Amino acid sequence: MPQIARGVRPFSRYWRVTTPSWADAIAFLLLAGLGVLIVRGAEGVAQPLSQLRLDPVALDPWNLPAYALRTTLRMFAALAASLVFTFVVATLAAKSKRAEMVIVPALDILQSVPILGFLTFTVTFFMGLFPGQQLGVELAAIFAIFTSQAWNMAFSFYQSLRSVPSDLEEVSRGFALSPWRRFIRLELPFATPSLVWNAMMSMSGGWFFVVASEAISVGNTRIMLPGIGSWLALAIDRQDFRAVGWAVGAMAVVILLYDQLVFRPVVAWADRFRFEQTASQDGPQSWAYDLFRRTKLLPVLFAPFTALGRLLMAIDRRPARAERSQRREARNPLGQILWLALVAAALLAAAWLVIGYVAGHLAWHDAFTAFGLGLITMARVLVLIALASLVWVPIGVWIGLRPRWAERLQPVAQFLAAFPANVLFPFAVIAIVHWHLNIDIWLSPLMVLGTQWYILFNVIAGASAIPNDLREAAGMFRVRSWQWWRTLAIPGIFPYYVTGALTASGGSWNASIVAEAVSWGSERLEAHGLGTYIAKATTAGDFPRVTLGIAVMSIFVIGFNRFLWRPLYAYADRRLRLA
Repeated sequence: MPQIARGVRPFSRYWRVTTPSWADAIAFLLLAGLGVLIVRGAEGVAQPLSQLRLDPVALDPWNLPAYALRTTLRMFAALAASLVFTFVVATLAAKSKRAEMVIVPALDILQSVPILGFLTFTVTFFMGLFPGQQLGVELAAIFAIFTSQAWNMAFSFYQSLRSVPSDLEEVSRGFALSPWRRFIRLELPFATPSLVWNAMMSMSGGWFFVVASEAISVGNTRIMLPGIGSWLALAIDRQDFRAVGWAVGAMAVVILLYDQLVFRPVVAWADRFRFEQTASQDGPQSWAYDLFRRTKLLPVLFAPFTALGRLLMAIDRRPARAERSQRREARNPLGQILWLALVAAALLAAAWLVIGYVAGHLAWHDAFTAFGLGLITMARVLVLIALASLVWVPIGVWIGLRPRWAERLQPVAQFLAAFPANVLFPFAVIAIVHWHLNIDIWLSPLMVLGTQWYILFNVIAGASAIPNDLREAAGMFRVRSWQWWRTLAIPGIFPYYVTGALTASGGSWNASIVAEAVSWGSERLEAHGLGTYIAKATTAGDFPRVTLGIAVMSIFVIGFNRFLWRPLYAYADRRLRLA
């Protein structure tokens, strides 16, 4: 009898563990509902392109739920692609000096290329892959949203990998961790908190360009995919304030939902990876995260993925070789010279192709005109980034050091960051025309409306990453006012601020395409600048001038980054690393 009793106990314990609970029931309903929404949203992707003409976008409030679903799926698909791109490209740039020489300037160029510039050349490509199908246009829209998300996340992850604490690097070398194990056990966890905040910012930043990505207009081609962006474009064309209000309300609901169900649980989960030696007093909370932690069926559902991860870790028994490969790169001057020569040859070939194409259609006068307009736009970017830094750095530090307030303000900040500046363009046009204001001055703030949040979100991430023991030490020694900023806050947030300011400046150049030339109905205002130049050329289908404008913008952004942001990156890597 005792033997039978002893045999029953494990079975009873197993029954208690695997019996579904109320948390499992709620989680199952949420996941099932999510699956149904994904299937419903993806149904229209396989339809023929002619269906868009038979069933065009209509400003009927009953259509908004379906439009919001389509837009949300596009944005999360772009976010998934951005994560994959970030893990591969940013890691390669941080690990290899030779790859860094190519990848970092390429990211500088790509973040400066406007969304309209990508759409000009990619719509035809994707439509050619799937002729007569909506899938080609959907891929073009997802790619356009991807270009508004990926660069910020890649720069953030690159900065985090470059600022891993030196004592943790020594420990990983002491244990002879392989590159894969070091990435999984050290680098990815250390970079996760910052990456999560930048993923939220990238998701919100994608809303800024959702109008251009869903209401595609290149030359004589006009395609409107069902979504909130195309709804907004149609409402602005028709001067329908009521429809604009419906779209903003739908955006608020969508942002609140994915904040509660996706980003807030991820923020609460990522808090475990903060680098500190004392426990955090007030960590971020999430009801969804607490719910998922109580479930017993989710670990079973994700068991194949965790088993695959354990299998990869078990197979990977190689000793660490990253340091030896880096030393070989440093000790092999011939290989370095050949690599530099190859990169220089590729750059010269690309420059020759661009110059030859532009010179065959335009004159030197056009180049000087584009360069002069670029100087005007650069002055706007410098002033706006400086003003945005003065406003949002103190606010971001205050929020980042108070997790409870960060939890409350997180959805508000996401909504403000996601709020498309296109909605405010009509009010700007009406105010400028009514009061006869200077167009070149009063259209400028529209450039930073959607990009200033890169600074805020990165500063929040940097302030929340300051170790709790350093905060306690500053409090014990009564470090106050400017001394506190100089010795703790600014060094702690500086690498993150550089990432945010760099991305915000590149985003401001990008936003100049839609902010320097705005319209409301038949009223159109154009400020002097490179953004207006590219926007007019894109609308007219003038590809030589589009190419010239993008090339000039890329030159300005690369020069700006090389002479300002890269030295600041190097300073942060050299002097402001946690150890």
